[in-house]
Amino acid sequence: LSSAVFYGPPGTGKTSVARLVALHTKRRYRALSAVDSGVKDVRAELEEARRALGTEGIGTILFLDEVHRFNKAQQDALLHGVEDGLVVLIGATTENPFFALNTPLLSRSTLWRFEPLSDSEIREVTRRALVAEAAEATDDAIDLVADLASGDARVALTVIEVAMALARAT
Repeated sequence: LSSAVFYGPPGTGKTSVARLVALHTKRRYRALSAVDSGVKDVRAELEEARRALGTEGIGTILFLDEVHRFNKAQQDALLHGVEDGLVVLIGATTENPFFALNTPLLSRSTLWRFEPLSDSEIREVTRRALVAEAAEATDDAIDLVADLASGDARVALTVIEVAMALARAT
Protein backbone atom coordinates (compact mmCIF):
# COMPACT_ATOMS: atom_id res chain seq x y z
CA LEU A 1 0.00 0.00 0.00
CA SER A 2 1.54 3.28 -1.06
CA SER A 3 0.82 6.80 0.03
CA ALA A 4 -1.74 8.64 -2.06
CA VAL A 5 -3.11 12.04 -2.84
CA PHE A 6 -6.83 12.22 -3.52
CA TYR A 7 -7.78 15.35 -5.39
CA GLY A 8 -11.04 16.64 -6.72
CA PRO A 9 -14.03 18.78 -5.83
CA PRO A 10 -15.66 18.72 -2.40
CA GLY A 11 -18.17 16.01 -1.56
CA THR A 12 -16.83 13.40 -3.94
CA GLY A 13 -15.81 10.80 -1.35
CA LYS A 14 -12.13 11.45 -0.68
CA THR A 15 -12.46 11.13 3.09
CA SER A 16 -14.81 8.16 2.81
CA VAL A 17 -12.41 6.28 0.56
CA ALA A 18 -9.52 6.95 2.96
CA ARG A 19 -11.56 5.47 5.81
CA LEU A 20 -12.43 2.45 3.67
CA VAL A 21 -8.76 1.88 2.81
CA ALA A 22 -7.89 1.87 6.51
CA LEU A 23 -10.79 -0.45 7.32
CA HIS A 24 -10.00 -2.95 4.59
CA THR A 25 -6.26 -2.96 5.25
CA LYS A 26 -6.85 -3.30 9.00
CA ARG A 27 -4.72 -0.28 9.78
CA ARG A 28 -5.21 2.45 12.32
CA TYR A 29 -6.91 5.51 10.86
CA ARG A 30 -5.69 8.86 12.10
CA ALA A 31 -6.98 12.10 10.64
CA LEU A 32 -5.61 15.61 10.71
CA SER A 33 -6.79 18.75 8.99
CA ALA A 34 -4.09 20.98 7.57
CA VAL A 35 -6.34 23.92 8.45
CA ASP A 36 -5.77 23.48 12.18
CA SER A 37 -2.69 21.23 12.42
CA GLY A 38 1.01 21.86 12.17
CA VAL A 39 4.40 20.18 12.34
CA LYS A 40 3.97 19.44 16.06
CA ASP A 41 0.75 17.51 15.32
CA VAL A 42 2.37 15.62 12.46
CA ARG A 43 5.34 14.63 14.63
CA ALA A 44 3.00 13.47 17.41
CA GLU A 45 1.07 11.29 14.94
CA LEU A 46 4.29 9.86 13.52
CA GLU A 47 5.51 9.01 17.02
CA GLU A 48 2.20 7.34 17.84
CA ALA A 49 2.39 5.41 14.55
CA ARG A 50 5.91 4.26 15.49
CA ARG A 51 4.61 3.05 18.86
CA ALA A 52 1.63 1.23 17.34
CA LEU A 53 3.80 -0.46 14.75
CA GLY A 54 6.46 -1.46 17.30
CA THR A 55 4.24 -2.65 20.14
CA GLU A 56 1.11 -3.82 18.33
CA GLY A 57 2.36 -4.52 14.82
CA ILE A 58 -0.39 -2.32 13.40
CA GLY A 59 0.29 0.11 10.56
CA THR A 60 -1.28 3.55 10.37
CA ILE A 61 -3.12 5.43 7.67
CA LEU A 62 -2.55 9.13 8.26
CA PHE A 63 -5.27 11.07 6.49
CA LEU A 64 -4.43 14.73 5.98
CA ASP A 65 -7.40 16.75 4.81
CA GLU A 66 -6.71 19.98 2.93
CA VAL A 67 -3.08 18.89 2.48
CA HIS A 68 -2.55 21.77 0.03
CA ARG A 69 -2.75 24.20 2.99
CA PHE A 70 0.51 22.85 4.43
CA ASN A 71 3.54 24.92 3.49
CA LYS A 72 6.77 23.33 2.23
CA ALA A 73 8.26 22.88 5.73
CA GLN A 74 5.06 21.29 7.01
CA GLN A 75 4.92 18.94 4.02
CA ASP A 76 8.59 18.06 4.53
CA ALA A 77 7.77 16.98 8.10
CA LEU A 78 5.71 14.14 6.61
CA LEU A 79 8.49 12.76 4.41
CA HIS A 80 10.45 10.71 6.97
CA GLY A 81 7.32 8.98 8.23
CA VAL A 82 6.29 8.12 4.68
CA GLU A 83 9.80 7.04 3.62
CA ASP A 84 10.32 4.92 6.73
CA GLY A 85 6.95 3.22 6.31
CA LEU A 86 5.65 4.50 9.64
CA VAL A 87 2.52 5.76 7.94
CA VAL A 88 0.72 5.49 4.69
CA LEU A 89 -0.20 9.08 3.96
CA ILE A 90 -3.46 9.84 2.25
CA GLY A 91 -3.72 13.52 1.51
CA ALA A 92 -6.94 15.08 0.28
CA THR A 93 -7.07 18.29 -1.67
CA THR A 94 -9.39 20.28 -3.87
CA GLU A 95 -6.37 21.95 -5.49
CA ASN A 96 -4.25 20.65 -8.34
CA PRO A 97 -1.57 18.67 -6.46
CA PHE A 98 1.09 19.49 -9.06
CA PHE A 99 0.91 23.12 -7.98
CA ALA A 100 -0.09 22.70 -4.33
CA LEU A 101 2.28 19.96 -3.11
CA ASN A 102 6.04 19.73 -3.11
CA THR A 103 7.83 17.36 -5.45
CA PRO A 104 9.28 14.98 -2.80
CA LEU A 105 5.81 14.34 -1.37
CA LEU A 106 4.30 13.86 -4.83
CA SER A 107 7.03 11.44 -5.87
CA ARG A 108 6.16 9.18 -2.94
CA SER A 109 2.42 9.19 -3.64
CA THR A 110 -0.03 7.77 -6.11
CA LEU A 111 -2.41 10.43 -7.41
CA TRP A 112 -6.12 9.70 -7.60
CA ARG A 113 -8.49 12.17 -9.23
CA PHE A 114 -12.06 12.25 -7.92
CA GLU A 115 -14.81 13.53 -10.20
CA PRO A 116 -18.11 15.16 -9.24
CA LEU A 117 -20.80 12.55 -8.64
CA SER A 118 -23.36 12.03 -11.38
CA ASP A 119 -27.01 12.89 -10.79
CA SER A 120 -27.82 9.18 -10.53
CA GLU A 121 -25.10 8.73 -7.88
CA ILE A 122 -26.43 11.72 -5.94
CA ARG A 123 -29.95 10.26 -6.13
CA GLU A 124 -28.58 6.98 -4.73
CA VAL A 125 -26.82 8.80 -1.87
CA THR A 126 -30.07 10.65 -1.18
CA ARG A 127 -32.14 7.46 -1.17
CA ARG A 128 -29.69 5.75 1.20
CA ALA A 129 -29.78 8.74 3.55
CA LEU A 130 -33.56 8.66 3.55
CA VAL A 131 -33.56 4.94 4.37
CA ALA A 132 -31.02 5.47 7.15
CA GLU A 133 -33.24 8.17 8.64
CA ALA A 134 -36.48 6.20 8.08
CA ALA A 135 -37.75 9.07 5.95
CA GLU A 136 -39.42 9.27 2.56
CA ALA A 137 -39.36 11.65 -0.38
CA THR A 138 -40.97 11.74 -3.80
CA ASP A 139 -38.94 11.06 -6.91
CA ASP A 140 -39.37 14.73 -7.85
CA ALA A 141 -37.91 15.80 -4.51
CA ILE A 142 -34.97 13.42 -4.93
CA ASP A 143 -34.39 14.81 -8.45
CA LEU A 144 -34.42 18.34 -7.01
CA VAL A 145 -31.81 17.36 -4.41
CA ALA A 146 -29.62 15.95 -7.21
CA ASP A 147 -29.98 19.19 -9.16
CA LEU A 148 -29.11 21.31 -6.13
CA ALA A 149 -26.10 19.16 -5.20
CA SER A 150 -24.20 19.67 -8.47
CA GLY A 151 -22.14 16.52 -7.92
CA ASP A 152 -21.43 17.14 -4.20
CA ALA A 153 -22.76 14.38 -1.91
CA ARG A 154 -22.30 16.57 1.17
CA VAL A 155 -24.61 19.20 -0.30
CA ALA A 156 -27.23 16.50 -0.91
CA LEU A 157 -26.94 15.21 2.65
CA THR A 158 -27.18 18.74 4.04
CA VAL A 159 -30.34 19.37 2.01
CA ILE A 160 -31.84 16.17 3.45
CA GLU A 161 -30.84 17.15 7.01
CA VAL A 162 -32.39 20.60 6.67
CA ALA A 163 -35.57 19.25 5.07
CA MET A 164 -35.95 16.70 7.86
CA ALA A 165 -35.35 19.33 10.55
CA LEU A 166 -37.97 21.58 8.97
CA ALA A 167 -40.44 18.70 8.65
CA ARG A 168 -39.97 17.79 12.32
CA ALA A 169 -40.43 21.41 13.40
CA THR A 170 -43.86 21.66 11.79
